[in-house]
Amino acid sequence: MASLIKRWILGCGVAAFYVAGLSSIAAAAPACDSDNGGLKLPPGFCAEVVADNLGTARHAVAASNGDLYVALQGRGSSGGGVVALRDTKGDGHFDMKEQFSEGSVTGVAFRNGYLYLAKPEEVTRSKMTPGQLKPAGPEETVVSGLPSEREHRDKGIAFDGKGFLYINVGSPSNACQSRDRQKGVPGMDPCPILEKHGGIWKFAENKLNQTQADGERLVTGLRQEPAITWHDGALYIVMNSRDQLDVLWPGKFTAEENANRPAEPMYRAVPGSNFGWPYCFYDYGEQKLLLNPEYGGDGKTLGRCSQFALPIASYPAHSAPVDVMFYTGSQFPAKYRGGAFIAFHGSWNRAPLPQVASTVTFQPFAKGNPSGKWEIFADGFAGKLPLMSPNDALARADGVAQAPDGSLYITDSQKGKIWRVFYRGTK
Repeated sequence: MASLIKRWILGCGVAAFYVAGLSSIAAAAPACDSDNGGLKLPPGFCAEVVADNLGTARHAVAASNGDLYVALQGRGSSGGGVVALRDTKGDGHFDMKEQFSEGSVTGVAFRNGYLYLAKPEEVTRSKMTPGQLKPAGPEETVVSGLPSEREHRDKGIAFDGKGFLYINVGSPSNACQSRDRQKGVPGMDPCPILEKHGGIWKFAENKLNQTQADGERLVTGLRQEPAITWHDGALYIVMNSRDQLDVLWPGKFTAEENANRPAEPMYRAVPGSNFGWPYCFYDYGEQKLLLNPEYGGDGKTLGRCSQFALPIASYPAHSAPVDVMFYTGSQFPAKYRGGAFIAFHGSWNRAPLPQVASTVTFQPFAKGNPSGKWEIFADGFAGKLPLMSPNDALARADGVAQAPDGSLYITDSQKGKIWRVFYRGTK
């Protein structure tokens, strides 16, 4: 019977790349770990660790048969690539693993039978073959020569379903100072970094061997934003804001002020928008744009900031958003449908105050706009609190991906743990 089903799927050309995983889709949902793999979740939810020790895991994407593809960050000239995972036993754990590609990878996505990978300097794609876990064909270059300076080089990707691909190009700077991260050094005005950095670029998804010059800059005024996704006709971005207000401007900002401002903002990328980096930062407490000290600001002055586009939501300072996805499944309760899950990596620069621990946060949405206050969905990554150094964390969330059944995968960049979160209902 199973062989007949497989032949029927192949004959009909259904867009499931791999029939080998049919049994794992049809199987009943596996049991969760007794401690939820260390995670704290809302009532009715539970989690299991489905893979571990993969390396520095970044974004992930699930195939239609349940196989999972996890991007890995490289270290210098070693490591990186993608690890492909398959559950051959139907017990919920990935027991088959194949690694491919080279170099540091952040963004990973399926599109029209191809697997796209976003690396610091390029975006590549490989044709997927039915029944095979990893690509058999060559890795084609879609876009190359992207800016890849050391700071903020990671690239996320998104597709609009209309033939276009979107890539973030982060700014290799904190606040566009002529000598970066030096006390009291003013910002360059205008900021020359914005010519090829600090925005989202749009490319044709099926044209090979493009360069940045072939793309169109969709929006500008961003610092670092690998958390990008397309949803309901628009591109959404969650940005990492500037650091070290107190260290660089000790006479103007205290350590406590630095710890609580600026916000990590979420934007809707209306074409042509300018979001104000490096001239302004969005203050979490005041909920408004304020002039950066590199451009004469004192933590109160609005100045030129009135001319820039505002965020649609904001989150606590230095939380470090690294991935975002909108939930389209039905396994979770109705309140989550159409809302955004955001992976926050956690802070590094709140000392001497405790660091912000990593979380996965949920932002409710309705009709393209946030429809309520954000809430922490998954916590407990850090282990013991207070967390004084990010390196002390047991885990740090780095990617979120939806499984075919509507459950949620969360990746970890410390050692490469993967959780799968289910809703079981409340008693």
